[in-house]
Formats: sequence, C-alpha cells, structure tokens
Amino acid sequence: MLIYVTAITASPGRIWNALIDPARTARYWGHHNVSTWTTGERWEHRRVTDGGAETVGEVLEIDPPRRLTHSWARAGEEHDPARVSRVTFDLEPVGPRVRLTLTHEGLPTDQVAGVGAGWPFVLASLKAYLETGYPHLAR
Repeated sequence: MLIYVTAITASPGRIWNALIDPARTARYWGHHNVSTWTTGERWEHRRVTDGGAETVGEVLEIDPPRRLTHSWARAGEEHDPARVSRVTFDLEPVGPRVRLTLTHEGLPTDQVAGVGAGWPFVLASLKAYLETGYPHLAR
C-alpha cells in the first residue's frame, strides 16, 4: 500500500475541483481525468496530446469534497482483477489548509516503483498549482 500526505493552502472545494475537472487535471497532471463522477461510472486518465486513455477505472465512492475512491488499471487490464488497484483521496480541513491523503492499495508489484515515484510529483504539482497558479512541471 502506498500512502502520501500533503497539506495544501486551499479550500476543500478548490482541491476537489482540481481532482475531478479535466481542464484542471491537464494543467498539473498532464492528463485529463474524465468521468461523470457518479458511483459505478467509468473513469479515464487521458493523455492531453492525443486523448488516449492510459489508465482507467470505476468510481467506487464519491463524497464531495471529502473523499473520492476509484479503481485504477492500465487501459486493457481493467478486466483482470489481479491488475486492478484502488486509489482514495481523503480531504480533511486543518485550519486554513487541507490535509490531502492519497492511498493507493492493491497495486500490482511490477507497478509499485513507477506509480510510487509518480504520486509525489502529482501531489507536488497539485499543491503548486493551487497555491501559486503554476504547476510543478519539472520531473
């Protein structure tokens, strides 16, 4: 299990919108997160360059602006239960900031290093984007 925690000086609503709005995710993540954001509906992590989905899943739990959980699998592997993991974003207000905890459970062993290295970049970029207006793009 991978767990990452960061504090962001922004409202829970701003952070929530940055997690689910495709135009915003493109700014700091380089991909559009596309879904109706309804439990049971499909979620896709699409490249901004050509719109192809690299990662897909299903919205498992949605409680705005507190918790978002979705499954996570490489496109084409979503029907193999051994290749599907689970990502949860928990938002907890702490004074003027929000503690964002990202938990990634059940990740296939061959993906732990790559995905594990990617999440800190995504969270740093999200934090920079929300606090300064500019994402952290160097990787």
